[in-house]
Amino acid sequence: MAEVANELASTRPTLPSPGRPTLPSVRETGLGLSVRRVLNTDVLAGTEVLAGADGLDRVVTRLNVMEVPDIARWVRAGELLLTTGYPLREEPERLAGLVVELDAAGVSALGIKLGRYLEHLPESVVEVADRLGLPVLALPEHVSFDDVLTEVLSDLVNRQARTLARAEEVHRHLVGIVLGGGGLPELAAGTADALGVTVLVTAPDGRPVASAGDPGELAAEPCARLLDAAGRLRVEDPGCALGLHEHPDGGGHAVVTVAAGSLDHGRIAAFSRHRRLGEDDLQALERAATAAALVVTRELAVAAVEGKYRSDFLRDVLLGRSGDPALAARHAAGLGWDLDRPLVVLVLEPDDDPRDTRGPGTSTALRPLVERQATALGIAVGARDPGAATAAFSTEAVALIGVPSDGDVPRAVRELVAAIRGEGGGGRRSFSLGVSRVCTGLAEVPAGYEQARTAVRVGRQVDGAGTVSHFDSLGVYRLLSLVPDGAELRSFATETLRELAGPGAEQEDLRRTLEVLLETNLNVAETARRLHFHYNTLRYRITKLERILGPFTTDANLRLDVALALRVVAMRGL
Repeated sequence: MAEVANELASTRPTLPSPGRPTLPSVRETGLGLSVRRVLNTDVLAGTEVLAGADGLDRVVTRLNVMEVPDIARWVRAGELLLTTGYPLREEPERLAGLVVELDAAGVSALGIKLGRYLEHLPESVVEVADRLGLPVLALPEHVSFDDVLTEVLSDLVNRQARTLARAEEVHRHLVGIVLGGGGLPELAAGTADALGVTVLVTAPDGRPVASAGDPGELAAEPCARLLDAAGRLRVEDPGCALGLHEHPDGGGHAVVTVAAGSLDHGRIAAFSRHRRLGEDDLQALERAATAAALVVTRELAVAAVEGKYRSDFLRDVLLGRSGDPALAARHAAGLGWDLDRPLVVLVLEPDDDPRDTRGPGTSTALRPLVERQATALGIAVGARDPGAATAAFSTEAVALIGVPSDGDVPRAVRELVAAIRGEGGGGRRSFSLGVSRVCTGLAEVPAGYEQARTAVRVGRQVDGAGTVSHFDSLGVYRLLSLVPDGAELRSFATETLRELAGPGAEQEDLRRTLEVLLETNLNVAETARRLHFHYNTLRYRITKLERILGPFTTDANLRLDVALALRVVAMRGL
């Protein structure tokens, strides 16, 4: 394309007459024709490109005739504007400014008949048009505007009709899939076959839901840059913005939203390494998105009923109200869950949004957020353990997963969290996760549920948002969490640590020294090494700490109180 454009700009050749080979069309859309394609019509044979040859791939969707000098206020984007030059016959120098106005209005090209009212194109116009890439065309003397309007408009209408017919054909095909009971995988396959592309259907945050076509399309550049390590479409990336996108190697992709009313259900993206996608592909993809919205709406309606039934049963299991464990396990098997084995309970809670000034737990979007995160948890868990049970409650998502064959629960949890979080982005909210001990049977699940809830609550208090906490790793924090009176804990910490319990850089620094000293069992040399202090400096600090706290280095009971008080200070939200 660059070679053709540069050649046109330097030599301003005469375009071919009928019967001669036509210039290649670099960019044509379903609802318009490129300027290059318009110039290949019979009626415009012999037209000369005077300036702006770099813009020959602009798209023409309509035609207009210039009859007044101030035409810029009447033109519309995508127009091929025709003129004899009569409106500017007395002020040809105004044409350069008009070219700027036409470019700003989105005009695709300007066709002029030279000779009668304008003898030649001023050099200022050539300079401006070349800079803006707005094609200025010298129409042959014999060309009638009526003929141009008739032939070009006929081509446009015929192309638009073909585009609409193709979109309608794709629509009927996809609706047939939906009416036949097909889901998103079948819909993706039908779209890929109809358009000859690779299709990816995602959730609103870009997580893949279904795909079809050549997986090599997604693994190859530049498409691979649009996906993160977890295979999520980077919907926050400009390259994934809605609409058509061209690739430097001649391929392209398109992205449309799957929406039902005001609800955003995700995206459908089509990729091709072999051709640039056009407006006709985009229209067909939008029809596919409409069919996908029908599928999602149908599945949500079914899932709402099934989900409530499943959630109610799982809640009974978690609260110990499911009755005989053997009967409950058989009932769970009917739902596709394998609960007759060693299990681990996971509790996932969304973290508070710091942008929500109404305080924790008051966001009106919490329920949809929990449902989205429960869906992500279900997809990640289901891919690794098809017999696992998941459900969304009002403020948390819960999963019962089987213990891995190697018994490495922490590794399995890390993999699940990595799959759910991906690389962030796409409007994802952070979450905290609590993990119970291993439950050897359904009878132990209620206790495991409480352990996981305790782990997520205490883990967030100790380490902040976005933590993954195992109940077994809570240590003394588990005991402290059982104290129902937070004021009493705060009072204990204040009385024990005294001025060290307050905020401030100096207090935090001294608490850090105290923590390391206790961790090393009062080993002064090791503590100095860890904190990068001189031995005498640490001795001075110990003297200062004992002056504040008392003789903790010799009083074991006081040392225990100080260690517990430090743990209380570390806990948040008390």
